[in-house]
Order: sequence, then structure tokens, then C-alpha cells
Amino acid sequence: MNRSIARRLASMFALVALFVFTLVGSGLFLVLRTQLEHHLRESLDDRTQIARIIVYHAVTPDKWRMAREKLTDMTPHDSSTVYSVTSADPSYHFGTPVQGTVTKSWSGGYARITPEGGGPDMLTSTVTLPANAARPPVQLQVAASYSPNLRTMRVFGSALAALSALGSLAVLLLSYSVTRIGLAPLTRLTRDASAVSPNNRSQRLNTASLPHELNDLANSFNGALERLDGAYGRLESFNADVAHELRTPVTILIGQTEVALTRNRSVDDLRHTLQSNLEEFERMRAIINDMLFLARADQGERATGLIEVSLAAEVAHTLEFLEIPLEEARVHAKLQGDAFARVNRSLFGRACTNLLMNAIQHCEPGASISVTIARGEGPLRDQVRVVVANPGEQIAPDVLEHLFDRFYRAEVSRTNSRENHGLGLAIVKAIAEMHRGTVSAHSANGVNTFSFSVAASALSTSGDVPAMRANANANVTATATGIASDTAYSSLAKGKSA
Repeated sequence: MNRSIARRLASMFALVALFVFTLVGSGLFLVLRTQLEHHLRESLDDRTQIARIIVYHAVTPDKWRMAREKLTDMTPHDSSTVYSVTSADPSYHFGTPVQGTVTKSWSGGYARITPEGGGPDMLTSTVTLPANAARPPVQLQVAASYSPNLRTMRVFGSALAALSALGSLAVLLLSYSVTRIGLAPLTRLTRDASAVSPNNRSQRLNTASLPHELNDLANSFNGALERLDGAYGRLESFNADVAHELRTPVTILIGQTEVALTRNRSVDDLRHTLQSNLEEFERMRAIINDMLFLARADQGERATGLIEVSLAAEVAHTLEFLEIPLEEARVHAKLQGDAFARVNRSLFGRACTNLLMNAIQHCEPGASISVTIARGEGPLRDQVRVVVANPGEQIAPDVLEHLFDRFYRAEVSRTNSRENHGLGLAIVKAIAEMHRGTVSAHSANGVNTFSFSVAASALSTSGDVPAMRANANANVTATATGIASDTAYSSLAKGKSA
């Protein structure tokens, strides 16, 4: 069961108010009790002083008789104040002293006594008067009852408890109303958020009228909507591109098969048809494999099987593997720089192959492709970048920002569209991200530059460049023969695209 925020806040405010009322009430109660006891003691002092004067001047039996009458007149009917006089001479006695358990005593002859026969506690003041003329030494006790104090505190406590309860209830009701008013922007925010739907993806939360406490929430939600809108748009585009790319080979397969079935064909004709169909199946398999690879990368998969290698050696392997495409395009490549990094060799080689094939396909005969390996600078010092540059026509800025998108082609119609399905650079981007790197593209002064980066190794900071180069050359010599038969690179040759 969902609980209301307004109710929760109102309940918490009411509890806080009850706590504050209780704390303040307890303080007031203690102050009142202290003041009442202080007032009772002052009243007792006044009565004791009067009784002392009366008893002190009763120096003869006649005067003592008059003193007794005065003490009797001073004693109230409710016995809230009690006077008693005791002495060794029985004739100088008056009243009965309060007897019981002393619960508290103070200096100056004050004591709080709980009577033996029950009843309210009594505050007593005991004074000893010396002999004067015919009157022997006497002990005067004046006792005042705590009952008025107790009655006042009981009434005050009951009133205070009732007022605290009523005040807490009032705070509960008022805070609920105030909270609902205060949460009105959140209600509007919820209403705006519920209006967002797949058919209205451009809907965004209005942050202009929101309090600053909700601005961060609304901006985060709008940012999430932007990302979802972009992902939804890319998904729609991706689905359309996949359908388009797969439709072409499927259409070719159907057409060739229908033509082959229109009349009897020779074995050579059927073999030719099957060979053509096989090429289309291979193309479909390459598209599907690339799509599955990108799907795994989208799920956050990281590169595994990492080994520390010289990147110059790995790029040299790739250049050797692409020797035939380089010769056919009549272009050559040169490699500069080196660095060490922990990479998955197959994935790294696939990214290099895709970048180099992209450069080869867009180079004029006789051109030179430059491959540079360099460690980043500043904030990118922990990365190593592989840069592939080739001469070519300048690429428009609005095209550059989409070159690493899936199925994107800078040219709508190309002569090699059947060989390349627009996933090559997208795969380079995915491989870079799997190695905690980035990609970039730049075009200026007749040179097009594409690059990707991977996380650098600690060896890249050693500064031992000659040793790194010697290691790279040794790796190239030791593995040059095995690269041509590497199954991972064989699949790259079939799946290369730009």
C-alpha cells in the first residue's frame, strides 16, 4: 500500500510538535513546581515569624493563655497550616507536632514530612525559643500542607497535556493542508511525466515554475527522456537499416532462385547460381555477426583475454595481412610510434583492419596512409591512440559526427555497397569502448583522420623507446607467418566495412 507523502510529512510534523510541546510543558511544569514550593516556604516563614513573636512574648501564664487563643485563631479549618508548641513544662503545650517520614530536609530547620496517618505531605519549620521570665524553653513547629501545590500542579498538568494534544492535532491538520499546497509542484511534475508516451517523445517537464529543490530531479528526468528518445530513435533507425541491409541479399537470393527455376539449367549454371547465393549468404552472416557483436557491446561487455603487447607490432601484423588490398589499391602505408597496452589481440586487430580498409577505399592510387601510435596528453595521458590518416576530399562536419553510427554511409550510393554494410566504424567504436577508450574523426587540409584509443599500460611511461621498438620488431618477425592463417583475422577480412 502506497503511503502519501503529505500524510507522512504531516505525521512527522505532528510528532515533532508533540515532542516540542512535551519538552516545553515539562520545563514549565518543573518551573511551576519550584516556584510553588518557593512560595510555600515564603508563606511558611511569614507564619513562623508571627507565631514566634506570639510565643516569645507569652512570658506569664495569662499571656500564654492569650497566645494559645491567637494560635487557635490562626489555624485554618482545613488544617492546611498547623501550629504546635512543646516544652518540658506540660502547661506550655499547644497542638500536636506533625510526625511521619522525613522525605527531604533543608538547612534552617525545614523538612518535608509524609504524615504517619496518611494525607498530603507537610512542609515544616521548627524553631527553638529560649526561656523568658516564667516561660520555659519551648520548641515551635509550623507546618504547611502541600495539598494546594499538588492541586495546582495536577490541574496545570492536565491542562498542559490537553493543550499539547490539541496543539499536536492542530499541527497535524494544518501541516497536512500546508504540505499538500507545498507539494503542488510535485503533483504538476507527476502529471507532466505521465503525459510522456512513445507517441509524444518530445514531451519534456517544465522546469520554469518548479522550486529549486525539484529542479535537479526534473532536469535529471528530462535528461533521461533525452537519452531514451535518442536510444529509441537509434533503435528505430537501426531496425530500418537492418531490414534494408538484409532485404537486398534476400531479394537477390529470391530473384536468382526464381530465374534458375524458370527452365532447366545446366550443372555449370546451377553451380554459378549457388556460388552467387553463397556470396549473399556470407554477406548476411557478416551483417548478423556484426549486429550480435554490437549488441553485446551495448550491454556493457568488456574485452577479455587481455595481454600486454606492443601496439606497433599488432598494427604491423595488420598491415602485413592487408598487403594484397594495399597493392590492389596501389597505396602504401607507413607506421610511426609505439606504446604498450593490454588488449584483446583479435579485437584490436579487427579495429585496425576496419580503419585501414576505410582509408584504403577512400584513397587515390599512389597515395600514402599514415598510421601513428602515440600516448595521449593531459587528461588523456592514461590512453594510447591509434591514428590512421589518408589524403581525401574534406568531409563535412555534419557527416563527421555520424561516421561512427551504425549503417551510416557518407555516400548514399557507392560502388562497394554490396561489400560494405556500414558497420565497420561502429565496430571500431564498440571495440574502443570495450577497452575503455574513445574514437574520433577529423578532416582538414585534404587529410581525413580516424582514430581510436585504448587504456595505456604502465610500460608506456618507462621511456625506454629503443627497447620497445626492438620488442615490436621481434614480435613482428616471430608472428608474421602465423597471421595469415589466423582465423580471427580471416573473419575480419570477410566482415570489413566502413
